[in-house]
Amino acid sequence: MLSRRQKHILLKFFSLFSVVRGYNILVVIIAQYLASVYIFAPDKTIKSVLFDINLMMLVLASSATIAAGYIINNFYDSEKDLINKPTKTMLDRLVSQNTKLSFYFVLNFLAVVFASYVSFRAVIFFALYIFAIWFYSHRLKKQPMIGNLVSAVLTVTPFFAIFIYYQNFEKVIFAHGLFLFLLVSMRELTKDLENIKGDLALNYRTVPVVYGEKVSKTMLTIVAVITMSVSIALVLFFDIGHMYYFFYFSVVVLLAFLIILLKSSKKTHYLLLHNMLKFIIVAGVFSILLIDVSIVLNRI
Repeated sequence: MLSRRQKHILLKFFSLFSVVRGYNILVVIIAQYLASVYIFAPDKTIKSVLFDINLMMLVLASSATIAAGYIINNFYDSEKDLINKPTKTMLDRLVSQNTKLSFYFVLNFLAVVFASYVSFRAVIFFALYIFAIWFYSHRLKKQPMIGNLVSAVLTVTPFFAIFIYYQNFEKVIFAHGLFLFLLVSMRELTKDLENIKGDLALNYRTVPVVYGEKVSKTMLTIVAVITMSVSIALVLFFDIGHMYYFFYFSVVVLLAFLIILLKSSKKTHYLLLHNMLKFIIVAGVFSILLIDVSIVLNRI
């Protein structure tokens, strides 16, 4: 049996894990490595990619920056989250704001240290990334449209770091990046619909608050149609191996998304839509393996 002190420490650990969204960071790490092996560096052996110290440092720098970003976002959104996510917020509050801010600075420092191993340009890149995340959380998040677009850009930025490292400028990479960017943009707008109650209470000028739910749904529909078009283009015009199964699947899910969106009016509906988009993103990460099913045998 755990003592009271041990239980308290364990709860604080889970609280901090919840604040930094540890599960999201794990998915990003897996995505960065899979993308490196299958998309960014298809001519290198798996071993050379997995044991590339520079790549590992870039992944660690990305992870530390993202974790710090979640902390500062949690810091600024604590009142809003208490309205929109009361249960999660109560868990998050087991760790004091001072402790969170201390971890924020430590993680950002570690990100710069990891980046410095790669190059001075990497340090500049992550310093700008850290500042952009803070500026988004502090100012831009409450602005309609701009906040959504900046959030989507910040989400795909860790992959841009790997893209710059390998300097692979194939069109298929831009197509994959556009697909991810559109999905993340949809997720951000859906989150705004889901959290409209807290945004209204604290005067967050999100798209649903400023322009209304109808306009938000129209925008989501347009972006969903564009996303499906990009999916079909990836299947028809690029060599993506068996990953075409995923893109066909994503089109089906997005069609279901639009049908549900048409009838949505409650937070539970928007939560379902949000989870559908998260499912597509996570499924997309692991479906990268389908690009070349024989890669493990041929590139070890």
